[in-house]
Amino acid sequence: MKELTPFERWVIENKGTERPYTGKYYYHTEKGTYTCKRCNSPLYKSDDKFDANCGWPAFDDEIEGAIKKVKDQDGVRTEILCSNCDAHLGHIFEGENFTPKNIRHCVNSISLDFELESVKNKKIAIFASGCFWGTEYYFLRTKGVISCEVGYIGGHVEDPTYEEVCTGKTGHAEAVRIEYDADRISYDYLAKLFFETHDPSQLNKQGPDIGTQYRSEIFYLDDEQKKAAQILIAQLKATGLKVVTKLTEATIFYKAEDYHQDYYEKTAGKPYCHIYTKRF
Repeated sequence: MKELTPFERWVIENKGTERPYTGKYYYHTEKGTYTCKRCNSPLYKSDDKFDANCGWPAFDDEIEGAIKKVKDQDGVRTEILCSNCDAHLGHIFEGENFTPKNIRHCVNSISLDFELESVKNKKIAIFASGCFWGTEYYFLRTKGVISCEVGYIGGHVEDPTYEEVCTGKTGHAEAVRIEYDADRISYDYLAKLFFETHDPSQLNKQGPDIGTQYRSEIFYLDDEQKKAAQILIAQLKATGLKVVTKLTEATIFYKAEDYHQDYYEKTAGKPYCHIYTKRF
């Protein structure tokens, strides 16, 4: 069994419910299999997922034998659990006519993990825009993004710890490393989202976070990414925005400690210094 965070335990073991529209799988459209967060058992296929505009992932069918259905104590709602480990997933609703099957499995994102089908044109992008928790929050909810992990890049110390990076003496920036399906989303789109989810005119800080580790920087992996970033910066400067974002060829990206990964998903929080602002 996987070790769970306090919020994961509250939902999965104590039958809590995450806030609507906050889970990373609500807007998720990748092809693959949704599995149980606690025991990794396959639960749902992506082909059975649909948008119910309810704030939680919705499915109109399950993998055969994967789900256990139990009436709530009030005798009204039907709870759904993983048949292998009894992890609480959510509830079933019928008669809403969303799909021909006329059933909706309303599932907490926090109860799920995801196994992606093979992607033919997978690429990497690396961005730094302040606290990596907030940066990751937006990219994880973007269609075409396969995965996103937070970490450190651009410094001179090998495999630094969070505490070392926080001193500002290692030269690293807090950053996100994104794997994306280039057949579904472009680097240009991701770079625009980068500029629109932080203030690229702030030097070595973002909101209340101050220090070189919170700088605005794009770490490009090839000349095509560099050129795309240069064009976007020029467009922003033409509007009068004093962009201080640096462009740097990517070096070694060191993955951050596990407790930093999916931080807002684990804590049911939202970014405090990253706010979406339309710029293009």
